[in-house]
Amino acid sequence: MKFLDQAKVFLKSGDGGPGAVAFRREKFIEFGGPDGGNGGRGGDVVIEAVDGLNTLIDYRYKQHFKAQRGNHGMGSNRNGAKGNDVVLRVPVGTQILDEDQETVLLDLTEPGQRVVFLKGGDGGFGNAAFKTSTNRAPRKFHPGWPGDERWVWLRLKLIADAGLLGLPNAGKSTFLAATTAAKPKIADYPFTTLAPNLGVVRAGDEEFVIADIPGLIEGAHEGHGLGDRFLGHVERTRVLLHLIDGTADDVVHSYQIIRHELEAYGGNLAGKLEVIGLNKADALLDEEIEEKKAALEEASGAEVMVLSGATSQGVQPVLYRLLTAIKQSKEEEPDVIHAPATRSIPRPPVGQRMDDEYAGWNEETGEYDDLDDGDSDDDDDGNDAKG
Repeated sequence: MKFLDQAKVFLKSGDGGPGAVAFRREKFIEFGGPDGGNGGRGGDVVIEAVDGLNTLIDYRYKQHFKAQRGNHGMGSNRNGAKGNDVVLRVPVGTQILDEDQETVLLDLTEPGQRVVFLKGGDGGFGNAAFKTSTNRAPRKFHPGWPGDERWVWLRLKLIADAGLLGLPNAGKSTFLAATTAAKPKIADYPFTTLAPNLGVVRAGDEEFVIADIPGLIEGAHEGHGLGDRFLGHVERTRVLLHLIDGTADDVVHSYQIIRHELEAYGGNLAGKLEVIGLNKADALLDEEIEEKKAALEEASGAEVMVLSGATSQGVQPVLYRLLTAIKQSKEEEPDVIHAPATRSIPRPPVGQRMDDEYAGWNEETGEYDDLDDGDSDDDDDGNDAKG
């Protein structure tokens, strides 16, 4: 199925049905009077988030959705039936934006969420509603109130716990394929990935969802390459895994390119918790690994983890690191689908010892070991939970 993450559609709720003009004429009833019923209400436009969908391809070939008009009233005081609703089923994480593509009108973030987006028009009154003591035989009726209509944009932002970032050919798809059951396209040329991919990662007895997006290049916020339109799919993540190609000549420049694009994009991406990974370690000598890792740590001020998605070297510690950060974010913000603004894991200057507050990190389990320092505030100051 082709991936489509945005579509423009026209929505219109049903008009109200007209009221009826009718009179009661029966044998032996001298004063029958008016008995025209009211028109029925127009159908609503309903938007429902459905679990199991991950694309908006259904709205690529059909852009107009109109609810049914309400039925007209009838004699014998019979009101018209309500028009049928039109239901748009969209993936979880879909936003409804105004025609300007900036104003968010609706955000569907939970499976089964159902919202009446446009209400149908009310039905018109029949002539029975206009009967008064001085007007015993009115021939007046109302044609019904019109429904609402508007053009809107549907924009899908995938909901995942962690997001993969990096330049083209940084090894993101290889990492996703090595850690999940996803089958992304993998090749030795840039922009192999043309659409976001999702995968479920298992770390120990727990699972989390990771999203892989097409690679960014310098100037992506200006539309270069595939642009930055796919960055919206990692806006809702709680932690970012920034993979850097270890075989690149200047790994620091590679890191700075992505950081610049995140800052230019906005959306709180630059402030998300970030785990930095020096990938493709299997293609490097030990001396090159130490040199490039030290350069990255000095430039980023954060710890750099060494891994290889192709050989699974160092992958498990990275997964546990991501899981720890995700659990911490969920505890701090359980009702928010995106992580709060935070910074990368701090790292001292190269060659210096880490502070005692980070000395308990266990690379194998991805957790902070309890330190026998008698400090009872470890759970309160947040130092033992930094991802």
